[in-house]
Amino acid sequence: MSTPALKIYNTLTRTKEEFRPIDPAHVRMYVCGPTVYDYAHIGNARPLIVFDVLFRLLRHLYGAEHVTYVRNITDVDDKINARAFERGISIRELTEETNKVFQQDVTALGCLEPTVQPRATEHIAQMVAIIERLIASGHAYAADGHVLFDVPSMPTYGRLSRRSLDEMMAGARVDVAPYKRGDMDFVLWKPSKANEPGWDSPWGRGRPGWHIECSAMSWAHLGETFDIHGGGIDLVFPHHENEIAQSCCAFGQDVMANYWMHNGFLQVEGEKMSKSLGNFVTIHELLHTEKFGGREWLGPVLRLTMLRTHYRQPIDWTVKALEEAEAKLTYWMTVMDFSVAPLGSDGRIADQPPRSDEVPSTYMEALSDDLNTPLAMQILDRAFSEARTDRVLSIMLGLSGIDLNAFREGRNARDQAFFEKHGGEEATEEFVDRLVSERLAARASKNWAESDRIRDELAAMGIALKDNKDGTTSWEVKR
Repeated sequence: MSTPALKIYNTLTRTKEEFRPIDPAHVRMYVCGPTVYDYAHIGNARPLIVFDVLFRLLRHLYGAEHVTYVRNITDVDDKINARAFERGISIRELTEETNKVFQQDVTALGCLEPTVQPRATEHIAQMVAIIERLIASGHAYAADGHVLFDVPSMPTYGRLSRRSLDEMMAGARVDVAPYKRGDMDFVLWKPSKANEPGWDSPWGRGRPGWHIECSAMSWAHLGETFDIHGGGIDLVFPHHENEIAQSCCAFGQDVMANYWMHNGFLQVEGEKMSKSLGNFVTIHELLHTEKFGGREWLGPVLRLTMLRTHYRQPIDWTVKALEEAEAKLTYWMTVMDFSVAPLGSDGRIADQPPRSDEVPSTYMEALSDDLNTPLAMQILDRAFSEARTDRVLSIMLGLSGIDLNAFREGRNARDQAFFEKHGGEEATEEFVDRLVSERLAARASKNWAESDRIRDELAAMGIALKDNKDGTTSWEVKR
């Protein structure tokens, strides 16, 4: 069975194209990462999950050793400066603290660690080198301690976003400054005050503009041109447009990346997410507080909820959608036999590479068709109902990044914490009934190990089950 060709919707051409890497022995992808001044909100989780699935798929198609995935960390930015001052801590303290939480959250979402996670502050030399190239080629100029990109010097500027000049000016929130030659010119380097982070440069002590950071980090780790550049649709303009301008003009290339991928917007319960509406929620809050829907949610639940909508379509983040995802994972958990060989980090069974005929062709076709994860999840669900082998189910789960072991462990820990917090028969009735239902489902699918585990867990909590030939008929709290 031949492997279907990977097709990607390219924002640059507005068409779905067959993916042809520059070098099949070294597939290269760059995705814009977090600015570590605050916890990442749930909208930020979408590109993390989307491009993790693509990373897994590329590793499956080309081999893990032939794929480089770079996701940067922006640790120098005016927002960081302002937040550190507001909290009365150093910039380094803030960025280290925020990045630590970010990494924990991303792990909980089931994402593989990228090949490289470069920090902006570690690539100042590359930023200066690019800026010097741009000045030398007439695409940038120094003025009043600043260096700016001369937008009119690039005739093809705007080809990614396909916006008119007026639209671009509005979208860029153009700053008026006397040292700028043109309204659209954007900052590559700016002077730093004594209390701001800064580095010595040919233009004085200063710090980089936001856009130049990604051009420098992608160049350092992927080269002048590479295969895929990804991020949220909100980054198309001005950030990605400006990245293209900087990189292409600095290196004399026609393209920065051959394929540009962008995930759609996220709204919450039918409304745009904003702090003013009170519906702003972070990944960390969803995982560790009861702010959304009155309960903590597990990482695999957040991930499956994302994957049930195509990445390019807008997604409505609702409590109902999370509940549906959790119910689906619970069903899969009761079907899955966990006595399988351990999975490798890329979703393959360790030391046992999958044969091409082991994964349903429809599943691979769905993922290879511009990451059609909604269809892939339907096919995965069907595979569970058809009682496919544990090995095949594990491979399919691994390609989508859904970890049922993590889901089970998280459920057990959460339920135990809930029981301890809400002791007493009345407070735990709904909780125990749910576990009893799961045990019945496990027995119906002949998953005796899961059935016994739930029985033993309830017994440890002081719950006695009353079974007969028709199943569990009642339960009671042992005194």
